[in-house]
Amino acid sequence: MTNRRGRPASKGLRVCAVDPGLTRCGIAVVDIAANRKATLVDVTVVGTPGTEPIGQRLAVIDQAMDEWLTKYQPDHLAIERMFAQNNTPTVMGTAQASGVAIAAAARQNIPTALLTPSEVKAAVTGSGRADKKQVTAMVTRILGIDTPPKPADAADAIAIAIAHAWRGGLFGRGLDTGKLTSPAKPSKFPTAPANLTPAQKMWLAAERGTE
Repeated sequence: MTNRRGRPASKGLRVCAVDPGLTRCGIAVVDIAANRKATLVDVTVVGTPGTEPIGQRLAVIDQAMDEWLTKYQPDHLAIERMFAQNNTPTVMGTAQASGVAIAAAARQNIPTALLTPSEVKAAVTGSGRADKKQVTAMVTRILGIDTPPKPADAADAIAIAIAHAWRGGLFGRGLDTGKLTSPAKPSKFPTAPANLTPAQKMWLAAERGTE
């Protein structure tokens, strides 16, 4: 089986991930090998000031997504799922940015996974209650880089990409559970518990507990 870039799926998965927002929208591309080793391809933060018209703000994100998806040809898009907050304007802006990113992926037939913040934190740190500092520290360690990705939106986007691959994207788990907005063919990666990291085992245990 081959992926979107014409190479064997056994070589791994390329994930473009988005930490959505109008003022700061983190976009990261990460390659995750079959042995779950993650390599950062590129990362950026785009956005506009709140004084700009909403149409223009969304257009900036839309253009950035088109450029990145075309340039890097990811296998999946992973994006942080919306959750309830008290700050309604922030929720609305985040939802709008998410919709633009999802639509950009749909135009290129890229399946899109939605992950909650706690799912991302659990996957990369082992705790669904980790703070941003802990997430950034673990992302830095997982990538094997010397300098933590900045700003926080960049590190969050990288964490989303890693979490998606580790929670099932690499071996096709969850692709038919409704967590993807468009279909994807399952891959044939082994899912034996012995191959999972402690953080992955913790996440899987938490996931099974909610089924």
